[in-house]
Amino acid sequence: MLLRLDKVSLAYGSRPLLDQVSLQIGAGERVALVGRNGEGKSSLLRLLRGQVEPDQGALWRRPGARIAHLAQDIDARPAQSVVELLEHGAPAQGADAGESWQRRQRIATVLSRLRLDPQARVDQLSGGLRRRALLAQALVDDPDVLLLDEPTNHLDLDTIEWLEQFLLDFRGALLFVSHDRTFINQLATRLVELDRGTLSSSAGNYDAYVRFKAVQLEIEAQHQALFDKKLAQEEAWIRQGVEARRTRNEGRVRVLHALRAQRRARRERGGRIELAAQSSAESGALVFETEGLELAFEERVVIRDLSVRIMRGDRIGLVGPNGAGKSTLIRALLGELEPRAGRVRRGSRLETAYYDQERQQLELDASVMYNVSGNNDQVIVNGRPRHVAGYLRDFLFRPEQLNTPARALSGGERNRLLLARLFARPANLLVMDEPTNDLDIDTLELLEEFVADFPGTLLLVSHDRTFLDHVVTSLLVFEGSTVREFVGGYSDWLQYRGEQAARGSAGRATAAPAPPATAAAAPRERRLSYMAQRELSALPERLQVLEVEKQEIEAQLADGSLYRGAPERLRVQLLRLTALAHELEAGYARWAELEALAN
Repeated sequence: MLLRLDKVSLAYGSRPLLDQVSLQIGAGERVALVGRNGEGKSSLLRLLRGQVEPDQGALWRRPGARIAHLAQDIDARPAQSVVELLEHGAPAQGADAGESWQRRQRIATVLSRLRLDPQARVDQLSGGLRRRALLAQALVDDPDVLLLDEPTNHLDLDTIEWLEQFLLDFRGALLFVSHDRTFINQLATRLVELDRGTLSSSAGNYDAYVRFKAVQLEIEAQHQALFDKKLAQEEAWIRQGVEARRTRNEGRVRVLHALRAQRRARRERGGRIELAAQSSAESGALVFETEGLELAFEERVVIRDLSVRIMRGDRIGLVGPNGAGKSTLIRALLGELEPRAGRVRRGSRLETAYYDQERQQLELDASVMYNVSGNNDQVIVNGRPRHVAGYLRDFLFRPEQLNTPARALSGGERNRLLLARLFARPANLLVMDEPTNDLDIDTLELLEEFVADFPGTLLLVSHDRTFLDHVVTSLLVFEGSTVREFVGGYSDWLQYRGEQAARGSAGRATAAPAPPATAAAAPRERRLSYMAQRELSALPERLQVLEVEKQEIEAQLADGSLYRGAPERLRVQLLRLTALAHELEAGYARWAELEALAN
């Protein structure tokens, strides 16, 4: 046994975060700590490390056990080089700070794998690189217990996969907070959930936890229903007439008072975010087209000779290392960045909802309410006015937070505010750059459902592999300065890449020129991803609807009725007929492409 909590309570103000909780962590365990934002997961990690003391109960650590910690907050900016941070920074609690050959080797290995410049100054690094440096500091100390708070935030997919393997080989105990469901499934031997001040434990990975939690919530609902029924019966009894009061049992009255107190003390499970997008008119069939596009970031060319076509309804994930140019490409497509060479063509009737990973769209010194509605007290949602307080309640903001400056919000709360701002505007193009950072799993899964059902065009940058697999139908893969398209989700790409490597052709595939986006596809023997299967199933019905609409317009043209009406209506219907022809052509081509992949 390395760590033990025994009936520990911890509160901030009047709000209890931990209520008589107990927990044990043994050698070799890999424990995922999950729960909603604000439940106290980070506080629990600080308590285990000794940064805060419990209000009640006992915390035991094995004498001499070394504990290292990576905090979720990356504001620390030591004025030293990365290698100095690792060599002379604060070692793991209980560790020997003396230098050794083995430790120098670990420093070199971790620096290499996390792609860190040893001489770079930590205080001058970007947020993502600073997190890598602090992660490296935690990893090189070879602790007995490693505490990680959202370790995958700001890491690219290759680094996350390396980190998974590193932690699978880690000999000590691991307790980590994460919203990355694939990361949890790969690592966890046990899940511990912090929910309304209590801890519950379930063996296995995240998938096993989901099944366990569903049963647990059903049992809780049944118990609460029985309790509420009994309380209602006792309340009805105490309100009976004078004769009943003369003969009432005083013991029964005391039981009623106890039931009332128990009901007041019950902590209800928090609400769920209500996500609903503003409806918007369809965009043109073509959304974006690039020809020979070349983009540079800080004088470094990140994309060369990119020719790609994005059509209405495409659902595209952008994947690749940090700094590869994913956000740069998005900015160029949206017209925020001029290309060094080539051109970008943008389609008609685009209404864009853009989720920026830096949250620059938020006015940090303005209030929560102002960020969503400006000086108005109402927002228009699907054509109907709603009071901004009620709308923000859908995103779990309390009334007392409405006038709070956005700067005072946590990372998760800022994400929710940006989502509220985003979904208050009509859109047929959804652009999301790392939307999953700082979201708890409940909110993440709701966002996933919303994005999967979004009827327009989607461009998504994400390091969340499960999220990518569930919502995109193709990828733009950034490899060096080359971008290539791949049909399928991220798991499909990993499988294909592994098959290529196994056949000894990975080098040749990387050196080959990027195929045009309209022709790029995974090998035919590959199975379709889940989202591609959904798309294929829906295509026949969608095309049938379009065919019927096309036939109706053609019939109106044939019988002359359109010519006898207003000229503007004739013009609109002729334009619509042209758009339908393009849409049907693209739809039938996509149907043939998906069927070829499925066979």
